[in-house]
Amino acid sequence: MKIENRISTNTACMSKSCFPSYMVMALSSLMGGVSLTLFAVFLYTGLPSQMDLCLDEQTKLFLNTLLCFLFFFQHSLMIRKGFRKWLSGFIPRDYLDAFFSIFSGSFLLIVMLFWQKSTSFRVELDGTAYWMMRALFFLSIPGFYFTIRSLRPIDPLGIKEIMSYLKGKTAKESFFTVRGTYQWVRHPLYFFSLLMIWSQVSVTTDRLLFNGLWTFWIITGTFLEERDLIASFGDAYRNYQRNVPMLIPYKWFPRNHNQQ
Repeated sequence: MKIENRISTNTACMSKSCFPSYMVMALSSLMGGVSLTLFAVFLYTGLPSQMDLCLDEQTKLFLNTLLCFLFFFQHSLMIRKGFRKWLSGFIPRDYLDAFFSIFSGSFLLIVMLFWQKSTSFRVELDGTAYWMMRALFFLSIPGFYFTIRSLRPIDPLGIKEIMSYLKGKTAKESFFTVRGTYQWVRHPLYFFSLLMIWSQVSVTTDRLLFNGLWTFWIITGTFLEERDLIASFGDAYRNYQRNVPMLIPYKWFPRNHNQQ
């Protein structure tokens, strides 16, 4: 029986082209996981120039703005339901999250690689202000960790979905539930992202540009995501909206909003 099961599993794997699937999973882990880790380092070190193109100050800021908008466009486009529906006509739906992770990681690496340092304006924090900003940055890291832990059914790299596909399993339908940091704020990952973005000890021209553009994009993306969540979960999410803040966790005693 064990031999037969092993043969049937291998046959199913071969029929679904396992090698390309494992390549997609490896790329998703590499581009998605590594790019996010490097991005945290990238923020902590104050956005150092990785490739100096010897541009004037105005051109540097223009290039930096273009890099940000390229990432915003790719990320926002590929996460929209209409685009995902169109893309599923070319690749299995179980691979969509992995492809999103690969492309988002690639574009994020491009931002970090070609970002140009501009120091026409510069402020360096020291003393108490320095340590406060550093504390906020490092407190955001466990916040990210516990938030991702609370998203147990969700696999941002899309690896579990591909593995289920290879095993012939049907993906589970999503349901609305509230755990962990989602009891205090509806978008904790965005909240911790903003903390990391603004908790800098060296403020330069390019840093202010970066902070402003990414803050605008995060807030805009939050409203767009809220619209999609209402379309998916209806009154359950509307009730959640009424009781839990969107981005700033100002309520200290969260209520239970779990819906299944």
